[in-house]
Amino acid sequence: MRTRRLILEAAASVFDECGYEAATIGEVVARAGVTRGAVYFHFASKRDLAQGVVEEQFAHDSVPERACRLQEFVDTGMVVAHLLPRDTVLSAGARLSLGQDGLGDLGGGAVPGWIARFEALLTAAGERGELLPHVVPADTAWLVTAAWAGVQVQSQKLASRADLERRVAGLFQHLLPSVAVPGVLASLEMDADRGARVVAEVAAARAAAAC
Repeated sequence: MRTRRLILEAAASVFDECGYEAATIGEVVARAGVTRGAVYFHFASKRDLAQGVVEEQFAHDSVPERACRLQEFVDTGMVVAHLLPRDTVLSAGARLSLGQDGLGDLGGGAVPGWIARFEALLTAAGERGELLPHVVPADTAWLVTAAWAGVQVQSQKLASRADLERRVAGLFQHLLPSVAVPGVLASLEMDADRGARVVAEVAAARAAAAC
């Protein structure tokens, strides 16, 4: 498992820098410091390796469970916004999923997974009475994911992600009034530093558990 993770991290750095088409197994081998046979033991092809990077990103956005599921919904988006410029696996997963070079070969990359995750959170929020009556979780999850992905692409192109957290916060601040009941909306934390604070919260909890 350590070798597999080492290969995935090396592959993420290559895909993030070069894109899907220009990336080579040889470069992954060189960066991981393993043999070509070790790579092919875990991944049958470059496509499988890229798919592994895409799937691995879902283990890199740990968000604590909240009593308010809409806060957990917001936290998920804000944590990813905070980590994307800092986490190579997340960054590579975004490029493979949203960039034209890898989208066709990977069947949408991580996008279906994010839609499913957001839909599950919205469904749970609806069961707790947090959603306005007209909200259909599946439709809202699709639209929010599309907007969230668009913000990522535009921030990358125009500001090299320097404004990503502020832009994603703005997205939630604009969209949530049409989703959340007033009482819940008033309680939601959607500031630009929300992702950083949640990441710090998770790190502190892990450190405490290790003591």
